[in-house]
Amino acid sequence: MKIFHSINSFQTNKKTIVTLGTFDGVHIGHQKIIEKLIHNAKTSNCESLILTFFPHPRMVLQEQSEIQLLNTIEERTALLQKTGLDNLIIHPFDKTFSRLTAEEFVKDVLVDQLNIQKIVIGHDHRFGRNRTANIDDLIEFGEKYGFEVEQISAQEIEAVSVSSTKIRSALDAGNINLANQYLGYDYFLTGVIRKGKQLGRTIGFPTANLKIEENYKLVPQKGVYIVLSILDGKTVYGMMNIGINPTVGGESVSIEIYFLDFNGDLYDQKIQVSLLQLIRSEEKFASIDLLKAQLEKDKNTVITFLKNL
Repeated sequence: MKIFHSINSFQTNKKTIVTLGTFDGVHIGHQKIIEKLIHNAKTSNCESLILTFFPHPRMVLQEQSEIQLLNTIEERTALLQKTGLDNLIIHPFDKTFSRLTAEEFVKDVLVDQLNIQKIVIGHDHRFGRNRTANIDDLIEFGEKYGFEVEQISAQEIEAVSVSSTKIRSALDAGNINLANQYLGYDYFLTGVIRKGKQLGRTIGFPTANLKIEENYKLVPQKGVYIVLSILDGKTVYGMMNIGINPTVGGESVSIEIYFLDFNGDLYDQKIQVSLLQLIRSEEKFASIDLLKAQLEKDKNTVITFLKNL
């Protein structure tokens, strides 16, 4: 897959089959649309192309928006790379771009820059300045500028919408199994391991402190999770706590992982942590000894889970 960070940098000698969208999560609903796009391109001897935007338009147009996304832009790119897509354009979204009229967007971007033969798009898609143009306008532009418009059915669009909503709701509720079912893969967090307070090692549970730089990334509800990571080329399982560590007087949310069977140095390394299951919600214990006893129980829960894989 070729990746372009601006519409202006895209070049091809072939015609393209295009779809537009955020594709946040690249979940099973998105995957069906992308399969359709790729099939269209192969049967037409064209190149498949997704045009997406970053920052998310709501981050730009609603400055107070605290939007939470399932993927960082790097994560989304990596997931799209696995689909077999030919081209991905991640165009910087700003207020100037948002002011393009519908026809300017069609002619200047889709036709002149992307060399479009067909666009695969939802029946409810709106575009152009103030999102005033709809699918009927797009079909008219297609007739005027010589490209086809293929509508994604209402049922498929509903599946995408429902999936996204259900994934976010499931993660907010700690229902990792349901979220992973809709995603088609295990939900994951990506961050850099930084030095924490190092309290875990004093009770026999040294933890890696995961810092996620992107504040728009959705972090699931507080609690203890069974997780896995690929560390030094090896699959390593562990348990991860998302929370404030109330037993030791913590106040800010941290993400800490205790890995089973791993002793390497992870400081300043960027790692990906996949969430497999919620063990329990975060609790405040009356003493450090009670906390340690619970962590032993949690560890045994992880070991039992792994035996049943």
